[in-house]
Amino acid sequence: MEYTTLRNGVQIPMLGYGTYQIPAEDTKHCVLEALSVGYRSIDTAQGYFNEEGVGEAVAQCGIPREELFLTDKVWISNGGYEKAAASIDASLKKLRTAYIDLMLVHQPFNDYYGTWRALEEAYRAGKLRAIGVSNFMPDRFIDLCGFVDIAPMVNQLEVHVFQQQRVIRPYLEKHGTQLMAWSPLAQGRNGLFTDPTMTEIGERYGKTAAQVDLRFLMQSGVVVIPKSTHRERMAENFDLFGFHLTDGEMEQLQAMDLGRSQFIDHYAPNVAEMFVDAGSV
Repeated sequence: MEYTTLRNGVQIPMLGYGTYQIPAEDTKHCVLEALSVGYRSIDTAQGYFNEEGVGEAVAQCGIPREELFLTDKVWISNGGYEKAAASIDASLKKLRTAYIDLMLVHQPFNDYYGTWRALEEAYRAGKLRAIGVSNFMPDRFIDLCGFVDIAPMVNQLEVHVFQQQRVIRPYLEKHGTQLMAWSPLAQGRNGLFTDPTMTEIGERYGKTAAQVDLRFLMQSGVVVIPKSTHRERMAENFDLFGFHLTDGEMEQLQAMDLGRSQFIDHYAPNVAEMFVDAGSV
């Protein structure tokens, strides 16, 4: 496993296992499978409604808690200081753990400043080892950093070969914020799994286009959390440590950046309305 160190000295694996869209009833099994493959970083969220399954897997896996890295996120409906603080305690219980390694503000909606104060307080109390944000585009990220005591240690964004988040990277570096990728394989969109450039590069190493994409991100300093419910794909996504892309190959992949989302435009008014409605449920 490869690691990177967050601004506060906490180490985080460069490769983790994502649980987005895994049904609650399947989560424990999938997480146990991922842990048996070798994953030690697990990503969940209050809004995924599967924290309990992650907690059950952590309790039953037999792996010492200190060897695991758990990431969770406060959902929009829990926005604001009081609700966020209560939700952090609820997440600790669901995950069956005394601390969460990384807690993120899931979306930049509702009172995310109040939510951030709750994260800062829980961090100082030792309930959270690191704190950060998710889906905070440059404007929201810069705004938050300018008016809080502790700048985010992580920003989890859509990152893959077609959306490399070049605009925000200088500002992440300025504040010492680690970039983390959700959907690092873009769910196969834009032909990622069969892309000729990545397929050709992969053939040199006996790897798939998906493995090339993930390796590219990791060599670019991005923490990745691919998700799969199939053990063979979990193992394939984990098999990233036996090869290293050349500078020329990295340049080829950098040139594939389209600079736009393959899923959602956080600047669009209808998207804002969608998240505001989601936060009121």
